Amino acid sequence: MLRIKKLKLLCMILILIPVYSLFLICAQAEPAEQDNVIPFLQKLFDDRTRLLMDQNKTHIEDHYLITDKRSNYAYHREMNRAEYIHEWAKHRKMKFVNAESTIRIARTEVLGDTAKISLVQSLKLSYEYIHSYPGRHDFGIGTRHGIALRKKDNRWYVEREWYSDPLEENSKKIQKSDLFFSPHKDPATTERAIHKYNRARAVDYANKYAGTTWGAGNGQRYNQKYLDYNSKGGDCTNFSSQVIGDTEEGGGLPMKSGWHYLYGNGGSQAWVQTDAFRNFLIRSGYGRIIGQGSFSDIVQSVNERQLHLDKPQLLPGDLIAYVLKGDVDHFSVVVGFDQSGYPLVNSHTADRFRVPFDLGWDKHTKYLLIHIQD
Repeated sequence: MLRIKKLKLLCMILILIPVYSLFLICAQAEPAEQDNVIPFLQKLFDDRTRLLMDQNKTHIEDHYLITDKRSNYAYHREMNRAEYIHEWAKHRKMKFVNAESTIRIARTEVLGDTAKISLVQSLKLSYEYIHSYPGRHDFGIGTRHGIALRKKDNRWYVEREWYSDPLEENSKKIQKSDLFFSPHKDPATTERAIHKYNRARAVDYANKYAGTTWGAGNGQRYNQKYLDYNSKGGDCTNFSSQVIGDTEEGGGLPMKSGWHYLYGNGGSQAWVQTDAFRNFLIRSGYGRIIGQGSFSDIVQSVNERQLHLDKPQLLPGDLIAYVLKGDVDHFSVVVGFDQSGYPLVNSHTADRFRVPFDLGWDKHTKYLLIHIQD
């Protein structure tokens, strides 16, 4: 779950967009008033997806009122996102080769020359390694948007937009590294089951309930057994707890005092709050830190363990904690590795499916690799 320091910003977003918490529970999009709003939105997101591929500003600049401060801010945010992912790929010796987008509109309100829209975007991105490991790797990101449109000269423009974006980072602050992951080797399995953690089911759960992103199951919706904490600061820790602890579909680790979920009422602090969850995992013995530090530190740690398979490895079903200024800010679930051995993760807030674990983070981020004891 996002930390308390981000709650003020989230609360402001919720005030401006009261339907924010409805994005994931809207089974059907409400009938939208016509006046070309829906075609405009479809073209807007299609053109923004094209921008992610080639950074050509002409794809999107006609959709914004560049002389308006708020619209200009929204425009430059899209330009910055495109720049960030290309800079990240360059430093990781990759290139993006495809991008596809779909939107699901939850609510539309048209009043004269203004419109307010709530929608979900499911984005699919594909990359290849430049010099090695032929083959395309696909991953997905899901975001929830609140958009205000204004009509001018008989056409629509984006006036304002709010959304939680995992790619909104400064391209000049990407962690650079001369180290690269080695292809992943699966260690020999053992019969030992300390806590009877069902690693395969945990990964299946993470893929099924990854949310609004491309690639997720369950109709791109969360598990309705659990509360959605996006409107309360973030759902990433709640999701990670579900992955390792759900007894019907997940990893099945037994709930304990301090770490539990009461169906219909919600989770305990350790179930939903980042630092409390990290502390519980280590103190309970359910988890063990097997690597920590910067991006380069993580690459070195993972590669070294690949050379010593008698040591605990980072495996699908393990967790990664993201640390900013000494505090855990986010959790994700390891669900696999690409051909280069790059750890791929799923998470909530924003929703991700098989995303390279550091995409969307910068050089100030520290990582904790938490191996769940089998």
